[in-house]
Amino acid sequence: MACRYLKHINLCVSVCASLLLSTNGYGEEEKMKFKEPAQSLVFEKEKSYVAIIHTTKGDITCKLYPEKAPLSVTNFIQLAKGKFYDGLTFHRVVPNFVIQGGDPEGTGRGGPGYTLPAEIGLLHEKGALAWARLPDQVNPHKRSSGSQFYIALDKVPFLDGEYTVFGQTQEGMEIINNIRPGDKIESIEIQVR
Repeated sequence: MACRYLKHINLCVSVCASLLLSTNGYGEEEKMKFKEPAQSLVFEKEKSYVAIIHTTKGDITCKLYPEKAPLSVTNFIQLAKGKFYDGLTFHRVVPNFVIQGGDPEGTGRGGPGYTLPAEIGLLHEKGALAWARLPDQVNPHKRSSGSQFYIALDKVPFLDGEYTVFGQTQEGMEIINNIRPGDKIESIEIQVR
């Protein structure tokens, strides 16, 4: 029992340490560095994990699925709590398909410097929250982007079995439908309910 709690404390310390800002010796903050999660956080089964994506158009509330995609949810929480997404844009909007954000370059090519193992299994229902990724030709293991995510504007069954879905929109579909390229993610708040 004590070992389990010690593991949990070590994991929390490790995640917190990876999120700390460093300084450049002059007291100025440098860009925060993030790492691919080596293991998932410990999630309580009786709790719900929710992400509130605060945008310039309004709030989008998504339930996260740590039981189906634990590393993906761990990574999303790590980036959100570390303020990685703050001020980034939705760089891609395809009507009746998806909105996509989470690229620090705003081009569709950027990320935190790592990818994630695929955790494919959930379906692309309307409002599905999922990771973008590179195509199969250069990514045969279907590894997910380290930070770029999309939200499905409609049911998209041809993406099922190809991309990692790690959440589902609960509120804010009208906000999602009004997102345009260049609209900003102000912040992402994580709540445990």
